[in-house]
Amino acid sequence: MDTRQHSLSSIRPEISSASINESMSSDERFQNSVLRPITKLQNDLLVAVFKNYIEKHKCVFYGLSLEKRLDYIENAITKDMKFRNSLKGIIIGLFTVEEYSIYIQNSSALNKRMMHIVKERLISNILLFESPEVLKAV
Repeated sequence: MDTRQHSLSSIRPEISSASINESMSSDERFQNSVLRPITKLQNDLLVAVFKNYIEKHKCVFYGLSLEKRLDYIENAITKDMKFRNSLKGIIIGLFTVEEYSIYIQNSSALNKRMMHIVKERLISNILLFESPEVLKAV
């Protein structure tokens, strides 16, 4: 086994709820065995990247209601292609060569799954996206 492949595989967290079985599709298997662990591993970086995105867009996010913040996250991921491509790079950069070969066979469907997982991860961390003033007061 090559060193890069072994190193990448060994640092990924296990996700007990991400089951893998014979009846699932290859996309779902890839999602549970590759995308979810990498996204979990990259959580802190994804949060930092989104905080930077908020800052670069004049902190509009901080003035929004919770519902509008959820829409903001969704729109950032689906409509801002530069941001979306950056997020994809954060995940794809931790693929092994073999995983990348699988990914490119059905990248469109896997990108949708990937961005959905990233969106859910950002939403689950929404409390970390408070304005710096609010965080100082706590």
